Amino acid sequence: MKKNKTGLLTMCLKAGRLTLGMDVAKDGCRSGAAVSVFTASDLSEKSLKEMKYYCGRYGVPLYDLGMTMDEIGTALGKRSGIIAMTDKGFAKSCAEGLTKLPTADTDRMEELD
Repeated sequence: MKKNKTGLLTMCLKAGRLTLGMDVAKDGCRSGAAVSVFTASDLSEKSLKEMKYYCGRYGVPLYDLGMTMDEIGTALGKRSGIIAMTDKGFAKSCAEGLTKLPTADTDRMEELD
């Protein structure tokens, strides 16, 4: 399955429908461009918590990709722990068989602001 996801990620990157990195993914969630966000299995707890918040706040599904940052780096040429997809078809294909992560309770988070 990892090989299938690697090929899909590569195709998505070449098509220009994939963004890498925390800040770009947050901007994509905010603007509505990101359809789904995928995280590396070895992403830090702090980064994961921040992405759960943004995805929950803006209604973007969040998935555990099941690949490490090094594996993503080898596949895409840039080491990253967060990937945002901007194409529904690619996102749906990539999300098949993956674990959807629960996002933060946005009502609770807004109370803290």
